[in-house]
Amino acid sequence: MATRGIDKGVLSDAAAHESFLRYQRFRWFKIAAVISLVSLLIYLLVDVQPRHNGGSWLGYTLGTIGAGLIVWLALLGIRKRAMTRGRWSLKAWTSAHVYLGLALIVIGTLHTGFQLGWNVHTLAWVLMMLVIVSGIYGISVYAILPQGLSDSRSEMTGPQMINAVSQLDKQLQHAAQPLSDSDSAVVIGSLGQDPFGGSAWRRLTGNYPNDPNRAALAFMRERLEEVEVKQQPAVEQVVELLEKKAAALSRLRGYIQRRGLLEVWLFVHVPLTFVLIAALFAHIISVFFYW
Repeated sequence: MATRGIDKGVLSDAAAHESFLRYQRFRWFKIAAVISLVSLLIYLLVDVQPRHNGGSWLGYTLGTIGAGLIVWLALLGIRKRAMTRGRWSLKAWTSAHVYLGLALIVIGTLHTGFQLGWNVHTLAWVLMMLVIVSGIYGISVYAILPQGLSDSRSEMTGPQMINAVSQLDKQLQHAAQPLSDSDSAVVIGSLGQDPFGGSAWRRLTGNYPNDPNRAALAFMRERLEEVEVKQQPAVEQVVELLEKKAAALSRLRGYIQRRGLLEVWLFVHVPLTFVLIAALFAHIISVFFYW
């Protein structure tokens, strides 16, 4: 009995740490694969005259299934607000969302019968594909970036990393006092910079070409070779602090970059989903209007 209880505990812990992609041994991947395969076989075996199209009985069937899936998949945002366990857990729902969303590539494309053109029907298909592609990006970054996000933090919180940069600025201000006026001006000019400064694109790419700390560090390294012997200790201290600040800024900016890459897809995926639903209704209404 005790062993059986331990086994249940181990299984429970394993289930808790199971990825939504691997949920129940890829249950929803298998279901989505079967749905896609059956749809493809029916499409290939059924003879539709004059050719496959969205207005045939098969086109309507696949279109109804696809439209239902799109609406159901869009409900994930509402579903996240309810915490339940078991087969209707958030992990199970998210797994179904991913794999059934991928199955839409097959279902939605077969629904069109590959009859694409400049119309609202093709617009709905294009928007569907864009939503799916943005979803694939989201899955990719959530699978890859969290570990990098944890590594970039070095067991520090965001406010702690910002405070570390601020403390180095204070030390640099004090260390620059023994320097010449021109050297001190370069160091002081690099202080107080906004680590979040720059465009959103710069924060996402992590590219800061006009970094004043980098410029000050390069300048003071050159000065280290030129100053008199009695000033070298002061310059060396400033160079050391600038190097520490460069490392702190790199850590903070790496954290900002990874956070941004984790979150930016939602600013594409969610609005595109609403646009898709609007186009979907326009597609359905136009079909019935001309039918």
